[in-house]
Amino acid sequence: MAAAERSPDGVHAVPPVAAHPLGLDFAAVRRELNLPRDYPTSALAEVEQTVAQPLPTGFRHDATDLPLVTVDPPGAKDLDQAVLLRRRGSGYRVHYAIADVAAFIPPGGALDLEARRRGQTLYLPDGNIPLHPTRLCEDAASLLPDQVRVAVLWTIDLDPDGSPERVDVRRALVRSVARLDYDGVQRSLAHGCAHPSIELLPEIGRLRREQALRRGAIELGLPEQQVESDGEGGWRLALRPRLVVEEWNAEISLLTGMCAAEIMLEAGVGVLRTVPEPDSATVDVLRRSANQLGVHWPVGLSAAEALAELDPARPEALAVHVAATRLLRGAGYTAFDSGAPAKSGHAGIGASYAHVTAPIRRLVDRYCAEICLAVTAGREIPGWVTEALGELPSAMGGSDRVAAQVERACIAQTQAWSLVSRVGEEFPATVLRVPNGVAGEVFVADPPIIARCTGSGLGEGQQVRVRLVTADSERRDVEFEVA
Repeated sequence: MAAAERSPDGVHAVPPVAAHPLGLDFAAVRRELNLPRDYPTSALAEVEQTVAQPLPTGFRHDATDLPLVTVDPPGAKDLDQAVLLRRRGSGYRVHYAIADVAAFIPPGGALDLEARRRGQTLYLPDGNIPLHPTRLCEDAASLLPDQVRVAVLWTIDLDPDGSPERVDVRRALVRSVARLDYDGVQRSLAHGCAHPSIELLPEIGRLRREQALRRGAIELGLPEQQVESDGEGGWRLALRPRLVVEEWNAEISLLTGMCAAEIMLEAGVGVLRTVPEPDSATVDVLRRSANQLGVHWPVGLSAAEALAELDPARPEALAVHVAATRLLRGAGYTAFDSGAPAKSGHAGIGASYAHVTAPIRRLVDRYCAEICLAVTAGREIPGWVTEALGELPSAMGGSDRVAAQVERACIAQTQAWSLVSRVGEEFPATVLRVPNGVAGEVFVADPPIIARCTGSGLGEGQQVRVRLVTADSERRDVEFEVA
């Protein structure tokens, strides 16, 4: 099951996989959702022309001496961020280099128009649909190791508690010294041999996680249901628990996004990622539901604190986490250009927040970075940025909806494929939701399936045995009944 609000870094592409001999690919999803196909020839020609130009070094800070490293899923090539963590007296200094995609995109050109139409990279199990052509997103703009790259370099000084004291943002030349992946970093930290550039990641990550709890950040500890290759040209479902190193790494990105939001709010112009705070009635309903499930939630405990203490592996706790998604409804983008907006917070983060750390994969980040660069340098914000501000919330909201549709369709398709030969079998399951008292939604652990279930007496958090009655791969439909 996908979290209500993904990591700010998003997800990375999977390498394209050859079509299954029986046709088990996701071409139907691409057709039904009318997903973009090849990039227009004019945009590809524009990329080649831009990439062929020498790097614009004259006005950039030379930061190629910083031993930055990237930390991403294995095999990722669209590398947006590179990090270096150092001590600074009793505090810390965070260097965070973000790919400077704007350096390759002429405003108003064919590439710019196509990127604005797409909004973000879409990820399917059999290959991604990139926001930018691969010549750009996996090569010229990507922070690949041992290559001099143009970047927006954030330098954030933290106090001993992990709170920002000073923020500097500027265009720079950088060179990553290593491409690391989450699994490898997790192992190296466990064995005490982490790369020197990120030795402080656990220390700073824990401090920032503590800060999040104090801010009241509502974080859902749900395992992520994802589709992966079965190694034989087909597909299977898996539950992917989030590694702690991913959480620490995400905190660096969140820190940068919060600093960007403060810069824009102070200037009175920008685009924020917003999620309204849940009202007290919604929190009270969730608290009563948790207590009924046997999950003790004292009245004085905030939603952030209560959820942080839950173990989502427990059936009743899993049901509470699923129910808690109602606390993060109303996510959107808020653009403003004449002072700070009335509502600027993100309930999932517990602060104001802006997207600036994934410009290779998300459109709005390029614009927010330009605003921060101009404001901190005391320059006028480029006209191509201010002219597009009003359109960005709609463009990003639309692309978010398409991305969610793609994810749901691919998971539903794989669920049906994995169960098509098992109709009539029984499975142990956990009841997640019962909206009308008769039919509900259940979670089957093996294979990890979330689907409808009919039958009387269903209760959230309850352990039941269910019988598979429908597995239709054409309609992507799976349904159980209480056994």
